[in-house]
Formats: sequence, structure tokens, C-alpha cells
Amino acid sequence: MINQEKYLRIFLEDGDVPIDNSASERAIRTFCLGKRNWMFHNTAKGTAASAMVYSISETAKLNHLRPYYYFKYILAQLPKLCDEKGNIDPEKLD
Repeated sequence: MINQEKYLRIFLEDGDVPIDNSASERAIRTFCLGKRNWMFHNTAKGTAASAMVYSISETAKLNHLRPYYYFKYILAQLPKLCDEKGNIDPEKLD
């Protein structure tokens, strides 16, 4: 830890650096609490899907949006953005 002292004291020089990682821990708290209950985590695809949904949900929260309504909006808009094969057509994006 002695070799890391310079990095551990960086928050003293830069007021934008938080003194702890509480914000990060709060952000992953719900995910950690629920992972025991999410049975689809037993496959790599299930884990990837969960991570994607969680990432979108947390991004919505960081942008002061309510995740439920954000997902509802996204799912309503997706069919309008897809081509006949079901892929998102970049030309249809704003």
C-alpha cells in the first residue's frame, strides 16, 4: 500500500475525485441483491442479456429517467427502426 500512496491521495488534489466509491457501490447494489433470484444467469447468453438490460436501466437512471417507462418507450420505437430482417436501420435513427 505504501507504493500506492500517491494514487490514494489524489482526491486531496482534485475536488472532482470522490473520497470513496459509494456511488459505484450503490449503482450495483440492486444487481447484486437480485442475481441470486435471476435463474437465467446459468447461460452465457442469459448473463449477457442481463448485463445489457442492467446497463440500459442504470443509464436511464443516470439521465433522470424512470427505467420502466424508458424500456416501454424503447420497445414501442424499435419496430419503427427495424428493416424487414429485424435489424436496426441506421438511416431511420434521428
